[in-house]
Amino acid sequence: MAIGSGKEEQLEKRLDEQGGGNSGSQSAGVPADGKVEGNAYNPQGNPGVRHWQASFISRDGLQDRGNIFFAAVEMTRMPMVVTDPRQPDNPIAFANGAFFDLTGYESGEVIGRNCRFLQGPETDQRTLDEVRQALAEQRAVAVDVLNYKKDGAPFWNALFIGPIFDEDGQLLYYFASQMDITERRANQEAYLQAQKMEAIGQLTAGIAHDFNNLLQVINGNLEVAMVSLERPDTARPALERAQRAAMRAGKLTQQLLTFARKQRLEPRPVNINNLVVEFSDMLVRTLGGKLELRLDLRPGLPVCMIDPTHFEMALLNVLINARDAMPDGGEVTVATSIVRGEDRLKVHGLPHGTYISLCVIDHGPGMPPEVLRHATEPFFTTKGPGTGLGLAMVHGFVQQSHGRLELSSQPGQGTKVTMIFPIADSASGADEASSANGAQADENKPCVLVVEDNDDVRELAEQVLEMEGYAVQSAGSGEQALALLREGDPVDLLFTDVIMPGGMTGIELAEQARTLRPGLPVLVTTGYMDELPDCGRSGGLEILAKPYRQESLLEKVRVALARQPINVVPGLGGPLGGNDG
Repeated sequence: MAIGSGKEEQLEKRLDEQGGGNSGSQSAGVPADGKVEGNAYNPQGNPGVRHWQASFISRDGLQDRGNIFFAAVEMTRMPMVVTDPRQPDNPIAFANGAFFDLTGYESGEVIGRNCRFLQGPETDQRTLDEVRQALAEQRAVAVDVLNYKKDGAPFWNALFIGPIFDEDGQLLYYFASQMDITERRANQEAYLQAQKMEAIGQLTAGIAHDFNNLLQVINGNLEVAMVSLERPDTARPALERAQRAAMRAGKLTQQLLTFARKQRLEPRPVNINNLVVEFSDMLVRTLGGKLELRLDLRPGLPVCMIDPTHFEMALLNVLINARDAMPDGGEVTVATSIVRGEDRLKVHGLPHGTYISLCVIDHGPGMPPEVLRHATEPFFTTKGPGTGLGLAMVHGFVQQSHGRLELSSQPGQGTKVTMIFPIADSASGADEASSANGAQADENKPCVLVVEDNDDVRELAEQVLEMEGYAVQSAGSGEQALALLREGDPVDLLFTDVIMPGGMTGIELAEQARTLRPGLPVLVTTGYMDELPDCGRSGGLEILAKPYRQESLLEKVRVALARQPINVVPGLGGPLGGNDG
């Protein structure tokens, strides 16, 4: 999302005046100057400079349609709309034929209505809020938004809206242009998937080396512990070292799996400093032995609502570019800061608020202006095949996170890539609630049904839960678990693996279990989140990622037991927990 200048700032700019002559009517516009594109799709293929972001007209005349300009509007294949903010609910006052072709509506179904009829169930509310804010401030705005046609078909809409004023600066209309970029978005997703696979290829050798080291640590320390059972002071440190190595191995596995996945993860409140520190081992491996990674992290950062996996991918891509720019070695700096205050916001072209900035600074050869202009375009590269991932993925990620991407570079002076994200509105309430619920559940130890096809994993879960005081039943398959539930034995929580080869999946088990026992809490565990349907990640099921630690399992069990029952989980093929009637 990007917004244009405010009205006071517009009046201070040099206006591009057009018209006059015998008719005496004229228009004047505020050039965009490349500041209204942000991360939204630009149909020109480069930042718009000379098109107007706002205009001033000397005559208010929507009915004056007998000139070449009206004919041009009706002849263009670009959908266009004019709304009247002086009327209640800012209704559409004019739409050209291309708009009706795009949406499938007729004129009588559109004129006099607010544009919200194009919105649907998957339209992003935060994008709509940003558009409303820009309109309230009488600014231009450019966004990519998911809209819906008359027949219900969704399409991605590259939307630009700009205000139109009279000569005295009073708001008369809003002009909006649209473009269907659905196919482009699909192509971009395929391109990003190819980038991820290239990243995996570049990391495989280093990770294989790390895994061999971790396996050596695990096996060696377990051997030490086994021969030292009668000497606890020797055995315990060895077991702790093995455990730490196992958790590091699990983290590497998760990073590889999340890099390869196609589905988008939902954003969540995260601290960017924590993400950078946790991911620093991977970044160091990516840079190699010739480059030094320097972290300059501002303490006390507020949390941001971003997708941590895509953030790590974006940061990795920028670091790969920095590495390729300095083949002889050098220093790369990753720095964070808080962006607030009117002066700093104005420098970055940001609306009012507080933001987090992350900069990656290298000391490579830099980029000339003609290269810098195209640096974020898909498939644009100055490097040979098989090296680097480009900034297109970073550009798309920042856009989806409602942030801003900035590049600054000069030949001989290196490159600075800045990602700016708005802070999250609230992030602590859910965690506090979980802790309170966990404490309450801890007072009464219910019965947990553990379902896992791997004997070792199942026995480990049983032992952990029994050590905490829970009653435990277990089953090696979904079918066995259903048989236990049908027998009527008390079960307060179903804890199941997702993929169990040769039989029922954990998701199918959860569906049938809640049909038998409405409101039964369900906790699922998996090593690969793509095994879950979207509904499993967003509602109805608590999720525990493998490999997990003992305290993580116990906390998830407490939260799942304290959670309010959810009767239906859409998309799993039926009711999960019965029917309210």
